[in-house]
Amino acid sequence: MNLDKLRRCIKSGKYEWKQHTLTRIIERGIPLEAIIKVILQGDVIEDYPSDRPFPSCLMFSLIEGKPIHVVVSLDEQENTAYIITVYEPSLDKFEPDYKTRKK
Repeated sequence: MNLDKLRRCIKSGKYEWKQHTLTRIIERGIPLEAIIKVILQGDVIEDYPSDRPFPSCLMFSLIEGKPIHVVVSLDEQENTAYIITVYEPSLDKFEPDYKTRKK
């Protein structure tokens, strides 16, 4: 994932929310500003270069003390980011650092 290009797309407003994402955001009560902050300031914790139609990654950040994961993809030809899904990671699936998947 070209993180610099991804962040430029977000900063310039060249991104789209998938309908699934908007539905989940409402259900989960995660503010849109928090999601943007994760992408602009967070860490890439998993990279999915083979995802289709565009490579994607899983990003993490603590926002106001809450762990947030965002899956985002990037169409480098069109310079457009796609926010795929957003959730608060569970300790059932992640280690206490919220970055490492449990085995």
